[in-house]
Amino acid sequence: MTRLDEAKEILKAFGFDKGRSNARSGRTLLALAQLKEDSSWADATNEMLGVRAILDWIRDQLGHEIAENTRETYRRQTLHQFRDAGFVVYNDDDPGRPTNSSANNYRLNPKALEVIRLHGTPAFADALQEYLAAAPGLLSMYQAARTLTRIPVTLPGGMELSLGGGGQNVLIKQMIDDFCGFFVPGGEVLYIGDADEKLMHFDEQKLASLGVTVDTHGKLPDLVVYQEEKDWLFLMEAASTHGPVDGKRHGELQALFAGSTAGLVYVSCFPDRPTMRKFLADLAWETEAWCASDPTHMIHLNGERFLGPYA
Repeated sequence: MTRLDEAKEILKAFGFDKGRSNARSGRTLLALAQLKEDSSWADATNEMLGVRAILDWIRDQLGHEIAENTRETYRRQTLHQFRDAGFVVYNDDDPGRPTNSSANNYRLNPKALEVIRLHGTPAFADALQEYLAAAPGLLSMYQAARTLTRIPVTLPGGMELSLGGGGQNVLIKQMIDDFCGFFVPGGEVLYIGDADEKLMHFDEQKLASLGVTVDTHGKLPDLVVYQEEKDWLFLMEAASTHGPVDGKRHGELQALFAGSTAGLVYVSCFPDRPTMRKFLADLAWETEAWCASDPTHMIHLNGERFLGPYA
């Protein structure tokens, strides 16, 4: 029996279904355990590895060619299920790391590793039974670690949400708390994008009542807020590392919200002025720029009015 066959056998023993105990998942386990064909399961390790490092190891050490377009298959069809079962720990070094970070990594659950190292010995079966009995508690512990890193947000209307920790979500919270508090009093938050959840909050019905229908939320700005008193719709981008309202993005949003009966206000939001300076030359005219570090002030990029829609 090859090491790959043994890896598939181990995954079945841990209770994984056919799709998570196939050759792809078996190779993933071998990569996570850093186990070559001539190695013993007792030598298995649990280094933190990103998806690219896992695929490179499979290519280099197992001699199995992997097309680049299968990267998401490994992530979504194997690693996500390993994570959800607590078999691997996601971002053990920083549970709050954003999902779009290049530093995201996976490692075998240390308790699962103890069992895996016993494969092929008489002690394996008993150790596996003990692990499976304790697995729900271990999973709860790791999920709690991620929950603690989430960012609580209270919308102007009182609704409470939590955004994934880190990344641009820190800035999005400031946009809701501070920008809306100072410049959009009584505003109604219609959309919040979240890198962790992809879609955190979306009042599709309200947007439709304003003449805006979208077939995919991926094209929407990070935050959309409606101010009924003035009939203005604020389209706000969180530009902590990328994505302000430059000329190209202004055109995209203009087309996406072309049917809006409310006036459109475009706002690029930055954590501080040094970050804003990196993008200043690219910002579109007739838009606004705001820094969370100076929440009561705003910069208006030309045009005939300050903080208002244009025809």
